[in-house]
Amino acid sequence: MPELPEVETVIRGLRPVLEGRTLSEVVQRRQDLRFPLPSGFADRLTGRRIERIVRRAKYILVHLEAKGRAGSEVLLIHLGMSGRMTLFPARPNVPYLPHDHVVFITDEGREVRFNDARRFGFMDLFDKDELAGHPRLSCLGPEPLSEDFDGAYLAAALAGKSTPIKAALLDQTVVAGLGNIYVCEALYGAGLSPKRLARAVQGGRADRLAAAIKATLTRAIAAGGSSLRDYVQASGELGYFQHEWAVYGKEGEACPTCDCDLTTSGGIRRFVQSGRSTFHCPRHQR
Repeated sequence: MPELPEVETVIRGLRPVLEGRTLSEVVQRRQDLRFPLPSGFADRLTGRRIERIVRRAKYILVHLEAKGRAGSEVLLIHLGMSGRMTLFPARPNVPYLPHDHVVFITDEGREVRFNDARRFGFMDLFDKDELAGHPRLSCLGPEPLSEDFDGAYLAAALAGKSTPIKAALLDQTVVAGLGNIYVCEALYGAGLSPKRLARAVQGGRADRLAAAIKATLTRAIAAGGSSLRDYVQASGELGYFQHEWAVYGKEGEACPTCDCDLTTSGGIRRFVQSGRSTFHCPRHQR
């Protein structure tokens, strides 16, 4: 599933093409994605000017200007496991692919196609006044790249939690937008074992972890995210952060910061935690 850096990269690709433009046409090629699309979806979007596009956790939020009787609305997009938002030039001579489910066409003729082979993605369209209370957004924790997220916040959020730290960081109510890849990488950067109890991450450990999360996400965004299976940027390009992974997907390889003998240490280890693969270096991470 695309995580925070991938969604942020997609948004940065969409902004120059969509912000300030009007949707001259919206082609809805099916009635549902993971969930049914809102009633009158294409008609409600057609003719609307896009004010701005922002990210909240792993969600894309497209803010639409009020028009006629319709007040300001927000289009919420979740990419799911395999969803892509791909840019095309004006009047592209490219036929729709089988999984091009929704097509947004601007007043310049540019197209943005939402393609989702697995159909785990979804969209919603609702009044701007409902944004804070939307069920997908209301329980989210702070953004990890915001000023609200630091070691002091993290220590307070983890206090009393008896789950492993990795599971706690995947809890979207603790911190928004983190997924399996970046939690593994951030824990490595902080030198903390994914098995350590969350409540034990206090003081300097919490400070190191908050800093490692910010650094890992910042580097990943700069690299265009990680292309694993289906993810590509809005331009169609692959992300490159997978070439910078320290531990994720590197079972049996040498840890970048250790000089131990692979024949005796076994290098980076993989084990299953809460149904997901966890990668770590037992010598480096305590």
